[in-house]
Amino acid sequence: MTRHQKPYGVRRTTLTLLTALGTLAGGALAGAAPAGAATWTGVAAGVTYRQYDLSAAAGVTHAHVLSVDLTNTHVRLGLLYPGAVAANATVSTLANGQKAVAGVNGDFFNISEAQHPGVTATGASVGPAIANGAVLKGAVPDAQRFGPELPPGTDTEAVVGVDTTGRARVDRLSLGGTVTVFGRRLTLGGLNQYALPENSIGAFTSAWGRVSRKRAVCGTDTSRAAGCSTGTYEVTVRRGRVVSASATPGGGAIAAGTTVLVGREAGAARLKRLRVGERVSVRYGLNSASSAAYRFALGGYPVLSDGRALPGLDTRVSAVRTAVGIGNGGRRVFLFALDGAAAYRKGLTIAEVAAALKSLGATEGFSLDGGGSTTLVARPSGGTRVTVRNHPSGGTERAVANGVGVFTQ
Repeated sequence: MTRHQKPYGVRRTTLTLLTALGTLAGGALAGAAPAGAATWTGVAAGVTYRQYDLSAAAGVTHAHVLSVDLTNTHVRLGLLYPGAVAANATVSTLANGQKAVAGVNGDFFNISEAQHPGVTATGASVGPAIANGAVLKGAVPDAQRFGPELPPGTDTEAVVGVDTTGRARVDRLSLGGTVTVFGRRLTLGGLNQYALPENSIGAFTSAWGRVSRKRAVCGTDTSRAAGCSTGTYEVTVRRGRVVSASATPGGGAIAAGTTVLVGREAGAARLKRLRVGERVSVRYGLNSASSAAYRFALGGYPVLSDGRALPGLDTRVSAVRTAVGIGNGGRRVFLFALDGAAAYRKGLTIAEVAAALKSLGATEGFSLDGGGSTTLVARPSGGTRVTVRNHPSGGTERAVANGVGVFTQ
């Protein structure tokens, strides 16, 4: 399914603001080594790596970059993930397990549940995800996301990915789906998400994993910290018929061909009308703003569009960052990660990240999870397993929800 929406971008009317922002970010990076000054070393056909210092507002930081040439028919990008939406693993484990030659960490994720005692953190990512052309999940409500404040005009449906023509893109993917019961079509409010919109029905498939679905009914459309809903209901559908029901969301593996529907508030009231044996049809897909179809995609938020920083990017908070830059009409991708060693840990602001990506030759830029999650891995020359090239700020690799993998053949 596709539905045309307005993609993220910048308007001509914001040119003055963007020029000023670009000057600020560029000025902060004025002492940086030129993008071409560091030596690129080969990782695999169409894939090179380098590292270099950047002088930024908070001090000198150190960048690690993978350059991926998508015009090379022997190289591709794909989603690194642990085989389930609600699961985590380190980037090196994911890359080695999927035989990637390089990669970086991906989307922000449900890392903790201190606000909901007794509720298990799912480890699931915030935004949409597609792997090998298959839809894995939709985006959680904006107020339920983890990570820094989003830039103005962006939301949790933002993605970076590679379409079926082999071009990298920044886009938006919104969930479109229905639950048909008693001949009536109800809107599907979520797919394999750790948070569902209020009054909605969400679908969970075998892609979710074994983790409890309880977190999906906690928080609200305006507050991640809000309590868990007391109006819930869950039904299990197999081969188009209801086979079981429960007043509370459950857990455990979901068999292939089975869908678990979780309702909260008004959505729960609708599910309560169902009886074992009744027919239910569930259909879903992700609709792209550009109408492109995707081989792989994952969430985060845009920072650069048509070679210009998005308006309103933060210029004050510096941190260790991971980002993706896209150049050459979607045929060149830069995977960018900062070093978390103590000497460099102050990092970059998001405005500085946009400027750094542009200096590499990117016209589109996209921010991924940072801080202790920031990890860049690559195989050494002649090697068969990746090594971590940056220093994760926590001292060791953090287990993450997903990542961007570089694959060769």
